[in-house]
Amino acid sequence: MTDSAGIPGGTAAAGGAGRPPRSRRRRLLRWIGLGATFLVLAGAATGWWLYNKLDGNITEDTSAAAELNRYERDRPTHAATGAQNILLIGSDSRSGKDNAGYGQDGGTQRSDTTILLHLPEDRRSATAVSIPRDLMAEIPPCLRADGSRTGERFAQFNWAFQWGGAACTIRTVEKLTGIRIDHHMVIDFGGFKKMVDAVGGVEVCLKEPVDDAEAKLRLAAGRQTLRGEQALGFVRARYSLGDGSDTERMERQQQFLGSLVKKVQSNGVLLNPARLYPLLDAATSSVTTDPGLASLRGLYELVRGVRDIPTDQVKFLTVPRRPYAADPNRDELVEPDAARLFGQLRMDEPVTVAPPEPVTATSPPTSAPTTPAASPTTPPTTPPTASASAPDGTAGTATATPTGPETAGPGTATPLGPVPTFTGTTAGNADCR
Repeated sequence: MTDSAGIPGGTAAAGGAGRPPRSRRRRLLRWIGLGATFLVLAGAATGWWLYNKLDGNITEDTSAAAELNRYERDRPTHAATGAQNILLIGSDSRSGKDNAGYGQDGGTQRSDTTILLHLPEDRRSATAVSIPRDLMAEIPPCLRADGSRTGERFAQFNWAFQWGGAACTIRTVEKLTGIRIDHHMVIDFGGFKKMVDAVGGVEVCLKEPVDDAEAKLRLAAGRQTLRGEQALGFVRARYSLGDGSDTERMERQQQFLGSLVKKVQSNGVLLNPARLYPLLDAATSSVTTDPGLASLRGLYELVRGVRDIPTDQVKFLTVPRRPYAADPNRDELVEPDAARLFGQLRMDEPVTVAPPEPVTATSPPTSAPTTPAASPTTPPTTPPTASASAPDGTAGTATATPTGPETAGPGTATPLGPVPTFTGTTAGNADCR
């Protein structure tokens, strides 16, 4: 017997391998197909399990939603379609094992940090505005945890969270700014530490060493990567860093958040499953949100809309404020600057920030305005100087950039003049220099 080449014995005799029987090939293909199917199903099952785990981590704030619905008629309406305003609340609650080490749990909590995050319709920028916890504000009637209701009061801003939780804080911010709050997130001490650890820490630079027993913070001067407890102490420390003012503490928080934004946007987190999953797990298990964000899908839609914003367009600033006339340990708004800022955000107009100008020997620091024009209840008698908060806690001068007329607030038509460039920073400036 010869093959087509004339070699006796066919292919096998020539040293080649013969084709396996057809039944054997079928069995082999069947096993390959079953294996591939198993891998696909296993991957889908794992993905479904992970999705449900992350989705189930999120705590939905149904009580706040019900309270806000009760006062729907009193709330501001949307002045700009497509924009979103999210209130980020850092709670100083001592409840739970992760927070017990920061003091006795008295059954109450205040907002240690409150940030109004504005996302414009085009999602090409983001503006985060810190609201001082010591700011004096009109707090509306609120529902207490025990079912009773408080009366309307003029009090320190962070009392709103203690009296009526997120709903009371949201209504206070809306009354203060005229801006409709679309969503909110509340995070406590333990949740903050988990998120920082999940990204592998956040880098900061210290001009001087820090030793603060109350904040549980002890650091050497220079470049530092802060994790967990150290990061929490850094953003909460008030008396051992800088001049001890809450304004400087807020600026430090903004710088830290800027560095955190850069870290999360880096390939080291978003493209690294080993870091991305812990971040998602920490984030979803650490926040309490309104029903609109209380799902992995809701949070994903939010993140997808902001993940490509350039870091130099992620802006941080503090509302224009100065020491309260009746009590220098409290704050009050600097007007009409605060109204200008709120008007820009309300109408989804751009807000410009710039770092404070360095003080030189020939240029003395600008002090807080003392003319009646700065009073929120007294109309200006002379053209006011646009100002914004400065690191020393006073109202520093800001550069006015004519962007068209602005009004004092919702339902009014009082022109306020050009919108200033506010003192602030961006995530792009958060590098350790």
